[in-house]
Amino acid sequence: SLPYPFYSNVHELAANNDALIICCALTDQTHHMINKEVLSALGREAVIVNVGRGAIVDEKELVRFLVHGEIGGAGLDVFENEPHVPKELFALDNVVLSPHKAVHTTESFQSSNEFMLANLEAFFSNKPLLT
Repeated sequence: SLPYPFYSNVHELAANNDALIICCALTDQTHHMINKEVLSALGREAVIVNVGRGAIVDEKELVRFLVHGEIGGAGLDVFENEPHVPKELFALDNVVLSPHKAVHTTESFQSSNEFMLANLEAFFSNKPLLT
C-alpha cells in the first residue's frame, strides 16, 4: 500500500536504483549478498553504502569494481575482515571510509548507564531486573 516499488530480490533492486544502502543483519542468506552480479546491476554511476556488516558485500569484488571504475563510489564503515581494510581503498577518491560507530552515541551510552544502574538497584533490592 506504499507508493514505493517493491523488488523481490536484491539484483532487481540494484538494477533500478542509483544508490544501495546496506543495513541488514549478516546471516547465511545475506553473506556476500552483494556480489559481482548485484554490483554490475548497479552500474558505473551508482554508489553503495554499507553500514550493516562487512561480509554482506563481497569485498574483493567491490574493491575490483571501484578500482576499475565499474561503480561510482562507496561509503563504508564496516569491512569483511575487520579491523583490516583493503589497502586499495585508501588510494581511491570515490570511497569514504569511517570507523564503525553503530550505536556509539551520547544518548545510547546514557541510556545504557541508566539501565545498568536501574538493574543494579533492582538486583540489590531483590526486585526483578529491568533487562
